[in-house]
Amino acid sequence: MKSFMAKSHEVKREWFVVDASGMTLGRLASQVATVLRGKHKPTFTPNVDTGDFVIVLNSDKVVLTGKKLEQKMYTYHTGYIGGLKQTPYKDMMAKKSDVVVYEAIKGMLPKNSLGRQMLTKLRVYKGAEHNHQAQQPKVLELSK
Repeated sequence: MKSFMAKSHEVKREWFVVDASGMTLGRLASQVATVLRGKHKPTFTPNVDTGDFVIVLNSDKVVLTGKKLEQKMYTYHTGYIGGLKQTPYKDMMAKKSDVVVYEAIKGMLPKNSLGRQMLTKLRVYKGAEHNHQAQQPKVLELSK
């Protein structure tokens, strides 16, 4: 019996909507990353993007456990000497909650060109409204 290998032009992609209100950030990110990679499908192939499109709503209502709200920092470097920038999670949630969810999901995808291609199928919104009604997305229930 031969092994099945999916081909990128034969993959059927669907659109899913996820309501992130009340969900823990890490659990949400890992489950969305699984759908973006296509690991929920029986046709999963590691070297082919077999995943689906995901729309995440209510990113401003994501929660963190423990004292992460006060202690967790988002860090990046500008590339210049002494250019380390840190922003507390509390400030990021107040201003850019969609970036927080996007970066968490990005960290759980492969760090190569295939992972960057998978990330283009992700849409994150702060509120409960999105402009993808034409794609007829299905509601995706994730475990809390």
